[in-house]
Amino acid sequence: MKNLSGLMKQASQMQAKMQAMQAKLESAEIEGAAGAGLVTLTLSGKGELKRIKIDPKLLDPGETEMLEDLIVAAHQDAKRKSEAIAEAEMKSLTGGINIPGLSF
Repeated sequence: MKNLSGLMKQASQMQAKMQAMQAKLESAEIEGAAGAGLVTLTLSGKGELKRIKIDPKLLDPGETEMLEDLIVAAHQDAKRKSEAIAEAEMKSLTGGINIPGLSF
């Protein structure tokens, strides 16, 4: 019975750590860029778009397609960085052990 109590305590501690990690990721801001910084955007750690900045040089109506492509590329850059941060946090939380069903 003592082992069960210890296991329940560990599960409770893991849950608290997961909640803290999720809060940390939610407050994180990850910036992605494209076109040598002509387009930058900021995502939350959960992938929510927070801000976008576009260099005025790109506001030429003839360059609309390029601007659209750069926005997509900047988003992909920020999303990739966000996922890497979440993965690193999860590895830190679990000590590098892959726990099925436990993901962010």
